[in-house]
Amino acid sequence: MSPFKTPVATSADSRDHRGAWCNHLPFGIIPDIMDIVILLGAPGSGKGTVAAALAGRGGSFNHVSTGELLRAAVAKGTPAGVEAKSYMDSGSLVPDAVVAQMVKDVVDAASGDAATMLLDGFPRNLAQAEILEKMGAPVKKAVLIDVPDGIIQDRIAGRRTCPKCKAGYHVKNLPPKVEGVCDKCGAQLTVRKDDNPETVRDRLAVYHRETEPLVAFYENKGLLARIDGTRGVEATCKAFVEAAGLK
Repeated sequence: MSPFKTPVATSADSRDHRGAWCNHLPFGIIPDIMDIVILLGAPGSGKGTVAAALAGRGGSFNHVSTGELLRAAVAKGTPAGVEAKSYMDSGSLVPDAVVAQMVKDVVDAASGDAATMLLDGFPRNLAQAEILEKMGAPVKKAVLIDVPDGIIQDRIAGRRTCPKCKAGYHVKNLPPKVEGVCDKCGAQLTVRKDDNPETVRDRLAVYHRETEPLVAFYENKGLLARIDGTRGVEATCKAFVEAAGLK
């Protein structure tokens, strides 16, 4: 499942859950011993690619992808994962605060490393941003990787995925050595259902409706930086590091 299709509640969907979780905050407060940088941008803008590239270089970067976080928490059977699974099994959306608990769990686990946490996919809406504030999260910057919708649609249309080892490719930007064949395990590459044109348009519509308001939210707090995401990965990573004030 794509992280962009993770069943996470929107601000409208989660009104019944926000009061109990936000007011009492059973998940506690995030200690102010690390920097948190939020990656903003539409699906396909390169948030995950940039965060993974920086984390892969070692050092103090820790990439937290909410989609992967949810799947891992469910697989491990953590308290938040068990609760999330109960919603997913019933076909309901996972409340924003349950996702927040998962983020809190992984931040706590890495707190001894004093790492810079790169949050990819959280917050996804204003409700989650409010929860993050109530948790006392030390947000250093929110960086918008700005890419026009037309370019995003072209990017996603070229994605290919290995169904066996889950390696990702792109027909133009990251092609396999042999067309249609995974470099790592030799399986035939496929196009994910999430990457078909109609689904991409739906995902972009959800982004503009639910997530894009975060741009104004963090801009009003003086925390927003914008970078051009239409360039290559290396150039985008460099711009991201500079915009976020990281080393």
